[in-house]
Amino acid sequence: MADPMTQSSQISSSQGLNDGHSASSKDSKFSVNDLVHWRDPKKSGVVFGVSLLLLLSLAAFSVISVVSYLLLALLCVTISFRIYKSVIQAVQKSSEGHPFKALMEKDVTVPPETFRKHVDACLSHVNRVLKQMSRLFLVEDLVDSLKLAVVMWLLTYVGAVFNGITILILADILLFSVPPVYEKNKTQIDRYIDIARTQINTTIAKLQEKLPGAMKRCKAE
Repeated sequence: MADPMTQSSQISSSQGLNDGHSASSKDSKFSVNDLVHWRDPKKSGVVFGVSLLLLLSLAAFSVISVVSYLLLALLCVTISFRIYKSVIQAVQKSSEGHPFKALMEKDVTVPPETFRKHVDACLSHVNRVLKQMSRLFLVEDLVDSLKLAVVMWLLTYVGAVFNGITILILADILLFSVPPVYEKNKTQIDRYIDIARTQINTTIAKLQEKLPGAMKRCKAE
């Protein structure tokens, strides 16, 4: 029969392990949400700064140049650190070995199960998009197809003013600025959103009443 103290320690360790797994899964699940809401200003600032710097670099240089400079900078850091550690070891006559040995021994391969899981997830999204595009472009619902036409027409004006990189830069800025602003002024913003949604729904309802196809569909339902 096991010692009660041993059983208690095993139960405590198992609970701690489970709590650790749940905490890590929770952190991974809400990491993006925490970043855009600036839960940790230091991490959010680093991510925002790096992403904005990368997009600005892509706006000024080609993708090949940006990638080449990034990889060259990384190589300069690792080579310099490797030489520095080698000189230190030679001066101190120590045998610490390769400075990146711990990183080199880590398994960086992608497990087949993980790869298949992500491929299946991407495939489901692709199939959903293809089905939606087929429904819109083949005019299964006239109102939805008209909505898409209006959005595409507005995007032609957006494309005439901004290029793709500029839109990505604006999206990056909005991604890190809108959530905290919305969180501080949630009540007022929700009220205006409800008013706008009511007006849009009213306009769409009036439009549907004037469309013969929509009238027939409503009667059939």
